[in-house]
Amino acid sequence: MKPLDYRKILLKIAENWTVKVMSVVLAILLFAFHKASSMEERFFSAPLYLEIDGSYTPSSPYDQTIRVSLRGEANSVYPILEDDVIAYIDLKGKTKGTHRVPVQIRKKGTALGVDPLEIKVEPGEISLTIDHKTSKTVQIKTNVRGSPRSGYQLADWTLTPEQAVVDGPADVLANISELFTEDVELDDRDSDFSVVVNILNHEPLAIIRGGATVEFKGVVQEILAQKTYKNVPIGLKNLDSTRWTAILNIEKGSVSVEGRQRDLDRYTALDAFSVDCAEIQEAGSFSLPVDVNIPVYLSVTASAPKMVVVTTQAAESPEAGQTDGLAADDAEAADADRRQSKRP
Repeated sequence: MKPLDYRKILLKIAENWTVKVMSVVLAILLFAFHKASSMEERFFSAPLYLEIDGSYTPSSPYDQTIRVSLRGEANSVYPILEDDVIAYIDLKGKTKGTHRVPVQIRKKGTALGVDPLEIKVEPGEISLTIDHKTSKTVQIKTNVRGSPRSGYQLADWTLTPEQAVVDGPADVLANISELFTEDVELDDRDSDFSVVVNILNHEPLAIIRGGATVEFKGVVQEILAQKTYKNVPIGLKNLDSTRWTAILNIEKGSVSVEGRQRDLDRYTALDAFSVDCAEIQEAGSFSLPVDVNIPVYLSVTASAPKMVVVTTQAAESPEAGQTDGLAADDAEAADADRRQSKRP
């Protein structure tokens, strides 16, 4: 066997080397083009997660969603679940201040083991200010809008709870002293009601603990009116009329009451005043209080008089009157007899 002539082999290889190199490069380019033309690209939005020390929290607004693009073979890219591609920024170890950090990707589940797979995010970097995390208790307030039904009013209302605990960056919470709810509509109401309303939070970096709702309870009552009744007779009660007769130094009074208009319109006040004479056991003058008696659905705002003088005297006995009449008749008969005896 003849030994190989390496020199001839090298010369043969070097022959038209430029053409051969160009052919190889062209083949590589064609392969790459074919490969690229068979790749699919998929886009979706993903939440941006923060990895940060527990004592810190963001104190400036930032994009909480980013655009993710997946590029790979169609049969590999489209089965990937969006939740299996996690976008995050790493702020662990960072202290108070502004930091510019890259957006990173963590794969799991259906995104693992896919090759080829190219993942891009937009934006690629995030500038974020962080501050110490703190909490604060603030008062909750509300606004009532509209009017109840005619003749009614919102007499009282309560919020449950009356306060809320807010978590967030120290510099943000320093500017929050109270929180308001959505407006509560009265909407021609004529009875008590209860509604759940949202707490308005205009600061996205402040988080309200336990949910952002409260219960509003409203007490709706008819509007109370006042009316004054004059020349109301003052009556006597518990007086033994068989033994005593009585007169008052003041026989009429006035009383002002408060209540619903429809109740006032039907009330006459004729029996509003009375004087209790149960303690009178002899003739004389007695200063006694005037009792005011009105229905439970009304209330007294003023009355006069407060006291009256009751003067009593013994009542005339019917038997005594009859005895006096008989005596008069007897005297008249005796007088007639005397006149008759004097005649001639």
